[in-house]
Amino acid sequence: MIALPEKLTQAFNAHMVKSGVPAPLQSHFRKWLRFYVDFCHKYRHPYSDTDSLQLFLQKLSDKGQPQKLRVQAQEAVEVYLQMLATKEREQNKTLSLPVMQKEEAQTGTGAQSHTGKDWRWIYAKLEEEIKVRHYSKKTLQSYRSWIRKFQTFVKSRDAHILTSTEVRDFLTYLAVEKEVSAASQNLAFNALLFLYRNVLGKDFGKVDGVVRAKQRKNIPVVLSREEISRIVGCLDLPYSLIVQLLYGCGLRLFECLKLRVHDLDFSTGMLRVHDGKGKKDRSIPIPVVLFEDLKEQIERVAELHQQDCAEKYDGVFLEGRLDVKYPHAAKEFPWQWIFPARALTLLPEEGELRRYHLHPAHVQKAIKKGVAKAVIPKRATAHTFRHSYASHLLQANYDIHTIQKLLGHSDVRTTMIYTQTVPSKTIKSAKSPLDF
Repeated sequence: MIALPEKLTQAFNAHMVKSGVPAPLQSHFRKWLRFYVDFCHKYRHPYSDTDSLQLFLQKLSDKGQPQKLRVQAQEAVEVYLQMLATKEREQNKTLSLPVMQKEEAQTGTGAQSHTGKDWRWIYAKLEEEIKVRHYSKKTLQSYRSWIRKFQTFVKSRDAHILTSTEVRDFLTYLAVEKEVSAASQNLAFNALLFLYRNVLGKDFGKVDGVVRAKQRKNIPVVLSREEISRIVGCLDLPYSLIVQLLYGCGLRLFECLKLRVHDLDFSTGMLRVHDGKGKKDRSIPIPVVLFEDLKEQIERVAELHQQDCAEKYDGVFLEGRLDVKYPHAAKEFPWQWIFPARALTLLPEEGELRRYHLHPAHVQKAIKKGVAKAVIPKRATAHTFRHSYASHLLQANYDIHTIQKLLGHSDVRTTMIYTQTVPSKTIKSAKSPLDF
């Protein structure tokens, strides 16, 4: 198997950090990049072509690789392709493998001589437009993924001559051939709408004749208080405390893991969610029964922070430009994560060691094991505790608009789904209000 050049490995490590790839996944991404490079070398495919990625994924499928690992491999290679898209052409040559340069010179399989057009400038412009609008990294990753699929579908055709016809055909293909869900089809539509309007700068036009994926309204799974207690009892710290916060405050998983020390105010008994879904902030009452557990967790964070400072680490990760606005905040205790990652993350380009929060995959894996150990006959995930929070408040006769505010929903119609998760209480016999 081909060994990756040191310069390419360093550049890939740095780009993984910039792209927000969690530290525990970075070693797996490097492994998949090595497999991808070896595949391209063996079958004489260009390294920087999205068609090569699709062939690589097909090869993994033929070998019986699980869907989860194929998705991980795709994400790893997409990070590599995105890295190439952000570099100048001459710089790309220094990062590419010497064997690739030799083969492409002999066979004419380089990006310029390939039948498809070069879309790297599109992904660079996409990232720029996403950042200008302060959209989340998840939005960037999602849009980039769908645009790559669209690029493969149109066979890297010149983006300037694309019309709404290609969009219609692609959305129909997703519904008919791929049988994607309505939510996935809508997400693909939004990604292409953003591509046309903000990246290509052209009128999207009216898209008629699209076969729409069937919309299904699934009733959320809800756990009882007894089932939640059983699951919590099967978990170790810090996962048991995380689950209690998910249920006790109705938090999304990423909202919980992004909590910092200064987000908890025990004097007022309020928890602040900063930059939740839709970049919205909200305040939620902290369950009184969790006061002591949370204070103990903060004490553990303080001990870890002292150790990190003694080892002269460079602080926690800060979002946006906060590290520029507040140069010392990364090392200050109020900015530390409530649920920090187990290990420090190395930034190769800067030569810094920083602390990230606990990875969502670790929590999801722990919850899955806890549900199995507690013998819960329901498909419970981290989001199930948020559903249970809303349903139990509704069952306790809380006003629907109050629940909407606590959940951070923009529209009360989103909150109304929980009316189907709890039994309704009705009075059958008619009675005059004067007789109440």
